[in-house]
Amino acid sequence: MKNSRTVLLLIAFLCFVMLGVAMYLQHVMNMAPCPLCVIQRYLFIAIAIGCLIGAASKTPTIGAGIGLLAALGGLGVAGKHLYVLAHPGYSCGIDPVETALNKIFTAQTMPFMFESYGACENAGEAFVGLSIPQWAFVWFALFALGLLYTLLRRKK
Repeated sequence: MKNSRTVLLLIAFLCFVMLGVAMYLQHVMNMAPCPLCVIQRYLFIAIAIGCLIGAASKTPTIGAGIGLLAALGGLGVAGKHLYVLAHPGYSCGIDPVETALNKIFTAQTMPFMFESYGACENAGEAFVGLSIPQWAFVWFALFALGLLYTLLRRKK
């Protein structure tokens, strides 16, 4: 159980680091978040919350399961973002997703974190060698593997 709790707390911490990096890129590097970026932020938060629930409970299975589902969702969203970057004519700029995201309570109360006003195809700039969606994909994959490990380890 100690090892599972450590893994869950580490993943939750790293999710909050990812959100901190997103804030740095948005507010210091002036990279506007697109709808897919904002959805990924929500999924990083969902992973962190799931992990914290799992770490706080006696059986981390439910929290790890929530985190795993969010990580798999994140892989899907980051994958779509990579598809958008690979196909420049395909855009997700101003569309119903952006409008809907910007009407959510969290976007209205914390626009500095959850308001979407960028174009997805602008996320292609490299940050330490990879584009932002590539980094997100890598981290979602690592979190999914760590959470899957935690779930499988608990069943033994």
